[in-house]
Amino acid sequence: MKIGVVGATGEVGRTMVKVLEERNHEFGSLRLFASERSRGVKIPFHGKEIEVETLTEESMKAGFDFLLFSAGKDISKHFAPIASAHGTTIIDNSSAFRMDPKIPLVVPDVNPHVLKGYKGIIANPNCSTIQLVMALKPIHDIYNLKRVVVTTMQAVSGSGHKGIEELEMEMKGTGSPKVYPREIAYNCIPQIGPIFDNGFSEEEMKMFNETRKIMECDCIVEATTVRVPVFYGHSESVLAEFKSKVDLGTVLKAWKGSPYLKVWDDYPTPIEIKGSDLSHIGRPRISSTGALMFWNVADNVRVGAATNAVRILEYFTDIER
Repeated sequence: MKIGVVGATGEVGRTMVKVLEERNHEFGSLRLFASERSRGVKIPFHGKEIEVETLTEESMKAGFDFLLFSAGKDISKHFAPIASAHGTTIIDNSSAFRMDPKIPLVVPDVNPHVLKGYKGIIANPNCSTIQLVMALKPIHDIYNLKRVVVTTMQAVSGSGHKGIEELEMEMKGTGSPKVYPREIAYNCIPQIGPIFDNGFSEEEMKMFNETRKIMECDCIVEATTVRVPVFYGHSESVLAEFKSKVDLGTVLKAWKGSPYLKVWDDYPTPIEIKGSDLSHIGRPRISSTGALMFWNVADNVRVGAATNAVRILEYFTDIER
């Protein structure tokens, strides 16, 4: 099997390679691609050092079985169709194709059925959406989701390594805002992406549109997305309303039945779940109006990006086995 990772030197790209290794994947060929300035960088994989190549149109014509993309929307829009036209299935982590009705938007624990018999470009959802739908889907299957109100507290690694560097520099008193509209150190910024005419930010609209597409429902998703001075791990405060009356015991049983969820006796925090491939749930309770409320935390670079992409790949490799 011929596999490639595009954007291999970025925060998510490096994690993709790491997750492939951790999950004991071996390939006949694994090639890593990035921009010209990263050419020659070496990334470890199963005891070997794989040298990063420059991404070119010609390299995308090599006929890979799968390419994992994490190099940004513009790169994906340009290079993914070239690779797809030459027989490669692409798993793309950018927002380039997520809302294209012809392209599946996939969380393997939620909607794997859309991958059956599919070959082409596959979209990896937004990080904050992935952990949310993983928690909502088992309950939606029982009670039928109607409305979600969610406030996110999102780590700076969601902006890539440049977000991590900005927080580190500001904490040392040596930096000023470049990645974010305000200082992020010791602060909270209730804006992720541009704010549209409807008053919602780009990230908030991603959560609205992507949740509905993945879960194949007409639920309302009302989000407030906040960037916080945390390096890894997105947290979400969730209130979910369903079309049927919710029983907390049934909810907990459904959550505990999922291999990709962990229910805590108290609550998880970003520091405690770093490096985990699970969506973590704490403080479950029923509101005075009968809505389900809970706290949800996940490693955004893994659950929200790299591991989800690898698990999409595993859908196909498991079938082939």
